[in-house]
Amino acid sequence: MNNNPMRKDGIFALMLTPFNEDRTIDYKAYEAYCEWQVKQGAHGMFASCGSSEMAMLTQKERLTLASIAVKHKGNIPVVATGNLEPSWDAQVEEVKRMSDTGVDGLVFVTKGYGNDEERFYSYITDLCKHTKLPIFLYEFPGYPNNKISGKVYNKLVKTGRIFGIKDTTCTVEGIKDKIDNKGDSVIHQANMPFLLESFKLGADGVMATPTTCGTAFFIRFWNAFKSGDMALAEKRYHEIMLFDMAMDSGFCASAKELCNLQGAKMNWYTRGNHSLSKSRLKQLEAFHDWCKNNELME
Repeated sequence: MNNNPMRKDGIFALMLTPFNEDRTIDYKAYEAYCEWQVKQGAHGMFASCGSSEMAMLTQKERLTLASIAVKHKGNIPVVATGNLEPSWDAQVEEVKRMSDTGVDGLVFVTKGYGNDEERFYSYITDLCKHTKLPIFLYEFPGYPNNKISGKVYNKLVKTGRIFGIKDTTCTVEGIKDKIDNKGDSVIHQANMPFLLESFKLGADGVMATPTTCGTAFFIRFWNAFKSGDMALAEKRYHEIMLFDMAMDSGFCASAKELCNLQGAKMNWYTRGNHSLSKSRLKQLEAFHDWCKNNELME
């Protein structure tokens, strides 16, 4: 672990992966994007995540992106997913290699074990033996049975290795179950409709797709909520909801275009089947102009 202290709470910006037209990674654009996220005020960066299209990246590409994020992180921590490979032995090697990139923490996806609590507990605790870094969990929707209970989450938090979880239950009941069992950890919200409600219940972090291109929206919300000004926090929450709805169609291509419009230059290309029509590009441009005129975006 490097000298930068790891924080549990706050706004962790999910990182996109810029591509060239041939879908190779535009690493220079990624370097500038990392620096842009820092300037947006992010409390941390989550490299090699779902929004990074990590399932479509090679292990070498994921490691390279994490290494670049570490070099351009300023004074904030970087975390990255470390257990995507298919076999156990390959995952152990991936954990070690990702730890060696200099990231401040690792993120372990639930890997489809959410419906078998005993198996999931042993899986995560066994993985933890291969790194000394703090661990966040992620209910990554890319695998079935991705959601876990508050009960098994609490059991893992008590090991002292789990700093938090990116919760994707997207229900108040599921979120509250985690919050009630969080112990000395942080519940990071990925669901925007219940963002304000979850913070009132005790969530204290965000790892959500809109942070890929709208970190400043969340920093404003965070500052308002932490100040105790609930009227302002609700206003900031409403701004986030508008932003989330504008960005969501065609994600993550739309997020890349919104970054581009704000000065974090990149193409909107993805390795998935996303595309942006001329009308959609015009729509995003109009939304950006409105945000800029209202001092919500650069």
